[in-house]
Amino acid sequence: MTLHPQAQAFLDYLKSLGGVPIHTLSPEKNRTGMNYLSKKMSLAAQPVANMQDRVIPVQDGEIKLRIYTPTGKGPFPILVYFHGGGWVMGDLEVVDAPLRALTNGAQTVVVSVDYRLAPEHKFPTAVNDCYLATKWVSENARLLGGDAGRVAVCGESAGGNLAAVVSLMARDRGCPSLCFQVLIYPITDISREYPSESKFGGFFLSGEDMRYFENHYLRTDEDRQNMFVSPLLARDLRGLPPALVVTAGYDPLHDQGKVYADRLKEAGVDVTYYCYEDMIHGFLGFAGIMDRGKDLIELMARVLRSKNLLNRR
Repeated sequence: MTLHPQAQAFLDYLKSLGGVPIHTLSPEKNRTGMNYLSKKMSLAAQPVANMQDRVIPVQDGEIKLRIYTPTGKGPFPILVYFHGGGWVMGDLEVVDAPLRALTNGAQTVVVSVDYRLAPEHKFPTAVNDCYLATKWVSENARLLGGDAGRVAVCGESAGGNLAAVVSLMARDRGCPSLCFQVLIYPITDISREYPSESKFGGFFLSGEDMRYFENHYLRTDEDRQNMFVSPLLARDLRGLPPALVVTAGYDPLHDQGKVYADRLKEAGVDVTYYCYEDMIHGFLGFAGIMDRGKDLIELMARVLRSKNLLNRR
């Protein structure tokens, strides 16, 4: 399938700006660039019934959560969301508009996690922040108007990696109990290179960009073999929550996302897999100019409504 014209127009726009590759810029400049693109390319922000920011304690510090509540009578299911950005970029503002739409579409409380970023905070800080945030949400579900028996995790790209890892940690530690996981073009294995990385490295995200993110995130090269960095290396995926796994056809991360979905299925996990064959990495954040981004939000909302997330466990 050929690249979608809206994705091609976006790439042409970046080229017209004299786009400098991510891997050549400092983390600070990349963060500024990501915030600029999200404001310019994202959906218009929808109103929700309520939004509040809350600070919670985590290991060696504290982080902020942003809590979105839909209209209606609770207790609602809860979706804990981890933004993308290669563990180096991203914040609550970057995903604000998509999460407002998801809150309304799925009729769920959405909790956005402002986990600490690399290189200031290397692995496993982001993992621990996201796990502890999910645990806090589960323990305080009633305070949020939610149901502790219906807590799911979700993320895109590096956030998809964190959602997969938190699901593994929750299973292995016995808490919190998660009912679903949503992995949007996730990073699942940085221990080796997959064919899609070289095949689609010229479409917004490149292999050099991935090495940049990894080098900022990891403490040592041995971390690549850690299943909490590369969840695809986990020996046993049995007992994980049902999953929606989404990939993009023109994405260097396509193959590792697809392989993870296949491994989950082989382990007996209920998996819904969908590939947007004509899309590039990151298109959810560009839903203001790419119709496929709006389609993805609708898909996520539809699957969350149709699965066990809305049924008491």
